[in-house]
Amino acid sequence: MRKPDFQRETNEWDATKICEFIESFLDRDLIPAVILWQSCSSYYFVVDGSHRLSSLLAWMNDDYGDGKISKDFYDGNISDEQKEAAKETRQLIKEKIGAYKDYQSLTSQPGQVNPKMQERARNLGSLAITLQWGEGDARKAEDSFFKINQKAAPISETEMRLLQARKTPNRVAARAIVRSGNGHKYWSDFSEEKQEEIETVA
Repeated sequence: MRKPDFQRETNEWDATKICEFIESFLDRDLIPAVILWQSCSSYYFVVDGSHRLSSLLAWMNDDYGDGKISKDFYDGNISDEQKEAAKETRQLIKEKIGAYKDYQSLTSQPGQVNPKMQERARNLGSLAITLQWGEGDARKAEDSFFKINQKAAPISETEMRLLQARKTPNRVAARAIVRSGNGHKYWSDFSEEKQEEIETVA
């Protein structure tokens, strides 16, 4: 499962928003469907719902940008700002919800857990994310993303320009620099030699 390059970075939600969403999921609140699209090469792309999926995966893996998955992805280059944001999120989750591993160990210590946590643990066994499938080619999937995000949670004019110009040299260079040449390879269309040079310079 992948995120298309026409999407913005999955970093719009703060600790409170992430915590509120996980709580809503555990309490069986109404959650909008995640929209997926399958490419002709059989890859699955998340057209809408990246923040929702990322929040749940972060909770399940105890990785809010500073865990093992993130460290491996960014070759250990985690900024102090990101570490602080992850620490804040983890602390809030611990206080209001509890870590995912706490729910996994409930069966061995049922008498020591508060009723709300027990109820949420029971819910976990039957909870699911509703999926909706996008039809059409890659262009149709991209158009759908922009329509969805202009209506519900509008993308700013500047952000829209940056996303639409994502293939231009300045945008590729900017993304490389911001991530210090790590993370998603927005420059993957170049040769291996050029990619290495971009990452080194960045």
